Order: sequence, then C-alpha cells, then structure tokens
Amino acid sequence: MTSLNLLTDIPGIRVGHSEDLSLRTGVTVILFDNPVTASGSFPGGAPALRETALLEPENLVEHIHAVVLSGGSTYGLDATTGVQAWLREQFGNATLPPGTIRVPIVVQASLYDLPAGGQTSWGRYSPYADMGHQAAGNASHGRFRLGTAGAGTGATTSTLRGGLGSASTRTPAGHHVAALVAVNAVGTATIGDGPHFWSTPFEQGREFGGLGMPAHLTPEDLRLRSKWASVTGTTIGLIATDATLTKTQARRLAILAQDGVARGVFPAHLPLDGDAMIGVSTREKPAPAPQEWTEILHAATQVTARAIARGVYEAGPLPGTTALPTWQQRFGQKDGTVAETI
Repeated sequence: MTSLNLLTDIPGIRVGHSEDLSLRTGVTVILFDNPVTASGSFPGGAPALRETALLEPENLVEHIHAVVLSGGSTYGLDATTGVQAWLREQFGNATLPPGTIRVPIVVQASLYDLPAGGQTSWGRYSPYADMGHQAAGNASHGRFRLGTAGAGTGATTSTLRGGLGSASTRTPAGHHVAALVAVNAVGTATIGDGPHFWSTPFEQGREFGGLGMPAHLTPEDLRLRSKWASVTGTTIGLIATDATLTKTQARRLAILAQDGVARGVFPAHLPLDGDAMIGVSTREKPAPAPQEWTEILHAATQVTARAIARGVYEAGPLPGTTALPTWQQRFGQKDGTVAETI
C-alpha cells in the first residue's frame, strides 16, 4: 500500500471533518472499523476532555469506537453526542443477540478557538453535536485534508495560524505508527521569528518545506513567545499503531507522543495549554517483542512532532480574519519556494 503520510495509512482507520467557517471552528472524527484498545496522556494545565477516565488502565472498558477532536472549548464536547448518535444508527443495522445493547464508546479532546471574550452566536445549544454527526458521516479511509480543516479550522499558535496535521512511518519490524494532531498551542511551532520548525530534525523529505535548521540558535530565538494570558491553547491528537497493545502500553504510547509535542511546540504543556494525546492500538498485528515495542515508542515521538509542523505548514487563511498570518502567507511564495528575505 502506498503511504499517504497520514493517520489513515494504518488500515481500519477513517477520518472525517466538518467545519463552520462563520464560527471559525470545526470537528474531526476518527472512526475505527473494529473497536481499538486505547489510553491517554493529559499533561496540559487546562484540558477539555470527555470520557477519558475510562481510558485509565485500571478501569473496566477495554475498547473504544471513536475519537473526536474539536474546537469550541467545553462547548465543543457536545460533538461526542453527535458521533454517538451516528454510531448508534450504524449499530442499529447490525444483527445482535436478543437483549443485547451496544453502547458507542467515544472519547474526545477539545481545543479553545472561541472568539475574543468567549462570545458565541448560537442559540440555546451549541452546533457541535450536529457537526460531530456530520464529521462522522464524512469519515473515510485514505486521503483527508490538513491545515485549516476540521478541529484545526480555528487553531492558532502564538505567532502563526495553527491547523490539523498528520504523519506516519513504519518501524524496522514493519509496524505502522501514525499521528493526527490539532495544533492550537500557547507556544510556537516555529523557531523565533523565522520559518524553521522545531520539528525539523524529524522531517521526512520536504513535508513541511525542507528548510532544515537555522545555522545558529540565538537567545532571541529562545525568547518566550506565547498567547496572551486570557486565552488558552491546546495541542490535541491521536497516536496509533497496528501492533497489539495492552491499555497500559497504549498509555505509554500516548506519553511518548507527548514527548513529540514537546519537540514540536516550544514551550509546551503550559498552565493554559490543554495538551492531550490518545494512544490507540488497532490490534491488526501481533504484540511486539521488547525491541519492537521500543521502536514503536521511538517512532511515536517523531511522527507526532512531524504532524505538528505539517498542521502549521498546511494552514490556510480564514475569510475576514487577519489576526495572524499563515506560514505560507508569511514565508512562502506562490511557486512554493521560500521568500528570499528570511
């Protein structure tokens, strides 16, 4: 199978988006052809989460059916309602033993992309349940949009527009490892005021410009650049492998993905960040041997960092907003080269 450098390079995973450009927000849904083993890591100081307690290794539920990433802060957590409804509709078409009830298990993380001051323009209920249902219906195998799409629609970093990114790899033993991340960080994905990405040491080909690292890092490059204190950020996402893992191992996978967050965003895991990563095993391949397991974890850090850079690199402008430029607007040319002034 040809690699798309996306989460959907792992068989059995579908991704779908929905957006509301008038609200500058969106939802991304990750569906699994078969229930997956999952756990998570949530070191951010301001998380917006739903059903993540069941991911703890000591808790009862072993498998989940979907992961949702959304904008909207805690309002966005309504998206799970729409995804559960869509899954229940699909379950209704399945033949089950009499008396059997199938409950869709959906886990969600949300980022803060609300307008300044937190005003909302909807009525009594937020639109996120409908957006979740639509995104689930849009989910498919294969290629999906990056940048200003789904949960990345309203995302920003401290210096540039953020977005939705994805990357994948295969370990020496042949296991797929892939990440999907919505980058809305309090910090920055780029070095100083230049075009180079913190994720550059892990770049494959020219997936986010191929610029390499600057010749030197200066004190100015390392100066704190962060969003203003009244606005929260968040880098949320999913890290997956086709190896068969336990819930405890899925938790470790998510922890190593958070190492990727810290390599792709500077600084990360701040008090106003809601950083969250869900670790998923599709169980298509056997349990890894110890060295193979270490290779999977090593890859998890790298693909997460790459996905972060791709999310910012692929971001596009939104109508009517000039608050922050995209990477392409600030550093790119129409022919795809990098401006000579950098």
